Amino acid sequence: MAYWLCADRNGQEHDHIQRFDPRFWTVNFPRPMMASVVTTAPDALRLTCEFHHAGELAGLIWESEDTLDHPLHAYVTNRDYAHAVLSFRWRSGGVIPLDAVHGPTLTIEGRDASGAARAWYVRLWNYAAGSPEDAVVTLPFSALQSGFALPGEPVHPHDIDRMFISLVPPGYVPGSADPLAQRADGWVEMSDIACDGARAMLEIGESMLPEHGEQIATAYDDCFNQTPARLIRQIRQLGYRGRVVHYVGMSHYFRLEPLGGGHYVSLAGGVLNDACAAWHRAYAEEAQAAGIEIIWSLSYELFDAHCWNDWKQRSADGAPAQTGWEPPSALLSPAHAGAMGYLRQVAAAFVQIARSADMPVRFQIGEPWWWVTPGSFAPCLYDDAARAAFGGDPPVIADMRAPLDEAQKALLDAAGALLSTSTAALAQAVRDAAGGEAEVLLLAFTPTILDGQMPEIERANLPVGWAWPAFDRLQLEDYDWLTAAADARRRAAYAHVDARLGYPIDRQDYFAGFALNAEDAPAYWARIDAALDEARMRGVTQRFVWALPQIARDGYTRLAPPQTDQREDHMQNFDDVPYPLTLGTDASASPEFSTSVLVTASGHERRTAQWADARLRFDVGPGIRSESELATLLGFFRARHGPARGFRLTDPFDFSSNGTTGAPTSADQLLGLGDGETTRFALVKRYGEEPEPQVRRITRPRSGTVRVSVGGQETAGFTLDPLGFVVLDDAPAAGAEVRAGFLFDVPVRFAEDRLAISAAGFAAGQAPSVPLIEIREAA
Repeated sequence: MAYWLCADRNGQEHDHIQRFDPRFWTVNFPRPMMASVVTTAPDALRLTCEFHHAGELAGLIWESEDTLDHPLHAYVTNRDYAHAVLSFRWRSGGVIPLDAVHGPTLTIEGRDASGAARAWYVRLWNYAAGSPEDAVVTLPFSALQSGFALPGEPVHPHDIDRMFISLVPPGYVPGSADPLAQRADGWVEMSDIACDGARAMLEIGESMLPEHGEQIATAYDDCFNQTPARLIRQIRQLGYRGRVVHYVGMSHYFRLEPLGGGHYVSLAGGVLNDACAAWHRAYAEEAQAAGIEIIWSLSYELFDAHCWNDWKQRSADGAPAQTGWEPPSALLSPAHAGAMGYLRQVAAAFVQIARSADMPVRFQIGEPWWWVTPGSFAPCLYDDAARAAFGGDPPVIADMRAPLDEAQKALLDAAGALLSTSTAALAQAVRDAAGGEAEVLLLAFTPTILDGQMPEIERANLPVGWAWPAFDRLQLEDYDWLTAAADARRRAAYAHVDARLGYPIDRQDYFAGFALNAEDAPAYWARIDAALDEARMRGVTQRFVWALPQIARDGYTRLAPPQTDQREDHMQNFDDVPYPLTLGTDASASPEFSTSVLVTASGHERRTAQWADARLRFDVGPGIRSESELATLLGFFRARHGPARGFRLTDPFDFSSNGTTGAPTSADQLLGLGDGETTRFALVKRYGEEPEPQVRRITRPRSGTVRVSVGGQETAGFTLDPLGFVVLDDAPAAGAEVRAGFLFDVPVRFAEDRLAISAAGFAAGQAPSVPLIEIREAA
């Protein structure tokens, strides 16, 4: 399906919003405090905070430049606030009030009249009418003054990047890392938000993309700083419908309790912190109103700094299982009763949020596995709880790549059984919390659990206890292989998982993506988009793009298929059938290029080639010599609806990779060089001499004629994909030449909508003209 990486809005539909629209405020704060912002009305928002240290500060932020929304839906950048007036009603509790030292302050960051970067600090109490915790605040930007008391230094309002309102707990000490005597819970409500005066309205993208059949994923750790209303607006307007997989994260949802100078996850006072609970209640309500269902996703991963040490998986040398993120997260041990019990209570809390919003309960257990330490390949099966579960003194596996004896394999089988038991218990906790009506899904990441370097790891991380119907749906993701173009590994994994777990295709979901770094976007999104199409062709009905932040950053825009009736759509197909007549010796073939030639006044020429490859034209009429052949031609022309549908034609002058008509060999044409990952190579034929031969894509090879070699050795370990792609079973080593030989046809169509044949002329031996033209296939 077509897609677009949109960098800027250029003429697409737009609307206007009031400057300071509540949906587009964000929040930020230092760990371990938590905060969230939600909209409560079209002109109102609420901020919820949880403070743990005396020096913690939350900022409620308005950005002049929208860097979070998709380019089609962002508001325009306008840094000039001169003669604009922001007003709102302020109510607060649990934070230092407006009139106190360190009370709520508007920090404005921008440039002064000379262009020098600087900041101004506007005390809100100086512009408030009412009490310190319930007041109307009016901020005339052209008359604002910085400082604790008035008069102060005038603010330069013409070049502002961002502004934020700072909120701190009672007992605030700037820069202090001392813990508060007890957790401080605060809140702020801003209502009746209005902007008047100059530039009070901002243009905003308002394109509503048609529904395209794909679904999307979000994660609280990625979007905790935004309002749920902003996210749901993005999802709908980008054409995503149906379901959203929402990963509740591993670093922002939990309650914390202090211990020994640190803070650890806790059930004291409730499972979820107030900021997280408020945000997710709002998210569920926004999704429900938009007709979107949420699949709540919970993993066995927890922010390392707040994870109890005995909950962590560990390798045989005692090292904890930690991811490569910075700061790292830890993997919870499926053997630890406390850790698994904690996850079950977290799951139940999110189920209750879904039920309160009258949403069907759909819950994903996300990537549960025993961690293998990167680099050393040491499995983390040896935390105290796991050792006890495995008999107290399990055999040591130092490196999963090494050959394993029967005792070590038995340990991996036991680990898989334990993992399966833990996921079953979590699934049952979800069903119990939902009152029995719940859909439980399992997400598995095949590049890790089917890593070819560790052939036995599936015993632990793809246990047979997960076999259908242990879960309602099985979800697979393979983006490491996908973005590396390791297509053979991806396909082998599908077949292997099908054989091992047995989920019907209509019970399988697919996760495509993601592009972690912006510089990879052009290459990766092409592969992600193609993988969505491939999954659809495999019969996978639930397909998800991971994830919204990367989609917005890179402008990935999935386009809906043309809205045509079934007959019109069918007419676009290529009929993979050969031209039914043998070409006579009088048939002609004419390769053509498109070249613009500019002749100067002096007679010199400037020539520009418009095409990289020649396009063929044929006239097959001179080969027709009998009435029966003429009847065959007429029937074939009608069946193709004239030029509407393509077909194969053998070029009598050039149909082989070996010269033009020779028998193919596996060394005929260089397809590419191995890199250790890529398995998919396009068939090509080169014309002319090095260093710059003309390269022709071959999209219609004859499948039984294709021969392939890797590093000079012919191999049968490949499949032939549509449109002339060879997919090797194993990725060639770096630098290894991949070559192929083949016979091929040319994809063509009739050049004209009518076929003019004169009966008198044909009877007199005059050959009709039947022009054909080569089709450029999207390959």
